Amino acid sequence: MRIFVAQHNPIIGDLEGNTQKILHYIDQAKSKNRDIVVFPELAISGYPPEDLLLQDSFVTQIESCLDQIIAASEGILILVGLPRRNPSRGEKPLYNSVALIRDKALLGFQDKWLLPTYDVFDERRYFEPGQATGIWEHKGKRIGVVICEDMWQHAGYVGNTRYFRDPILALLEHKPDILINCSASPYEFHKKDLRVKVCGKAAKTLNCPMIYCCQVGGNDELVFDGYSMYVSPQGNLLQLAKGFVEDTMLIDTSAETCALTFSYDPWHDLYYALVLGVRDYFVKSNFTKACLGLSGGIDSALVACIVTEALGSENVLGITMPSRFTSPQSIKDAEDLANNLNIKLLNIPIEEPFSSFLSLLDPYFKDKPSDVTEENMQSRIRGMILMALSNKLGYIVTSTGNKSESALGYCTLYGDMVGGLGVISDVIKSHVYELSRWINKRKPLIPISTLEKAPSAELRSDQKDTDSLPEYDVVDTVLTAYVEDYLSPEEISLKYELPLDLINDLIRRIHRAEYKRRQGPPGIRVSKKSFQVGRYYPIVQGWR
Repeated sequence: MRIFVAQHNPIIGDLEGNTQKILHYIDQAKSKNRDIVVFPELAISGYPPEDLLLQDSFVTQIESCLDQIIAASEGILILVGLPRRNPSRGEKPLYNSVALIRDKALLGFQDKWLLPTYDVFDERRYFEPGQATGIWEHKGKRIGVVICEDMWQHAGYVGNTRYFRDPILALLEHKPDILINCSASPYEFHKKDLRVKVCGKAAKTLNCPMIYCCQVGGNDELVFDGYSMYVSPQGNLLQLAKGFVEDTMLIDTSAETCALTFSYDPWHDLYYALVLGVRDYFVKSNFTKACLGLSGGIDSALVACIVTEALGSENVLGITMPSRFTSPQSIKDAEDLANNLNIKLLNIPIEEPFSSFLSLLDPYFKDKPSDVTEENMQSRIRGMILMALSNKLGYIVTSTGNKSESALGYCTLYGDMVGGLGVISDVIKSHVYELSRWINKRKPLIPISTLEKAPSAELRSDQKDTDSLPEYDVVDTVLTAYVEDYLSPEEISLKYELPLDLINDLIRRIHRAEYKRRQGPPGIRVSKKSFQVGRYYPIVQGWR
């Protein structure tokens, strides 16, 4: 069987645009003399369409788009993902389905059985679970079709839920010759090799080759990395599409193919996940230009590298805003970084507005000593400058705060938290350093002094982050264990040999900062558990 896998990048809700792209790939598949062309889950609508699915006119237009695809199906079998109406008028009005189309006829639908409702997924909000599975015959071959989550439980990699059915085992009695999975699986750190295991388990159980077609592209906070694949009946990887770009695979199941080995660089993938997330957020929103504050610190340096790669140096504006507490080295580091990236840099000192605010408020502060109030004032002045330039010059502000700071509330509302997109808001501080070193191995862009100096907000004399926080390696250990792995304070203490009082204090800070994070910009999700999407905790609570 000659199969064309179309790993495409949709824009959510751009039904006509997505359909035209699908038709383009169908033409390509025909020109390559393919028997089947496969598209990702919800390819017509884009994933996840969220509450667009509640609008009847949205679903009606999808039906019209499906008609266009049916008209283009002469001589080829098409598998394309879409939401469709539930004809039985069950609990939910829609199914998450794959339409199977051949020779200008709709053969039928395979509905998704397992609907994830955890982490970033909320499919049971919209969809009815599929009830039937079967075999689709084409050119003498028996084809089994499943959709994304339908194969994950079988491999033992579904968390926080337990489904009562297993679509892979349900296919076993049908003895398929080929298994196809249409998917929209979001990127997270270290996930690519996990998908090979999941696909391999299904292939071995059914003793047939498996084709996995995954969406690629950034949609709001989610990044889909692609890496569609072809796996042998023995579970060996035979072909792998590119990551983080649209790509196609030409598969011939009758051809002799050697198993692939691939070296996986997690920092390469993390970097390009962030680049893709920024690029698609801008391009799909019809934005072109970004600005950011360049402090001379590691976080803003990393964000500048990512945004410049995503948008081009001509579309990035850096602004350094020194205060009385800013060191000359920090100013030089910001200038050197801007030169290395070939981006424009504005130097707008904040001493004059800061002094004016101090004078304005002095009668009301009376003789109270200087504290975090004055520190935050500087950050908010900088936020105002960034937003003013954004409004006047048409730049979107890219926020530079990292996950470790956000977790503990070590950030200023309406100050360094302003922005249209949080680029590294799901990247812990230790990963900020690792990623920055990885960038410099490719090309020395970030000044060495930025990498080597102690982290500081420079909002008071001789300030260091460690004045207010433990060392970041400790923060990151507790943060990851508590937020991503759901370990209790006692389990964290035992596992990492850290004082329980310290752990409890950090966890209290995490919950106390919830109200701040709710008011921050959307951020690109790259970890197993992001603060920006897929994590739901009350602001007011008494548990911790």
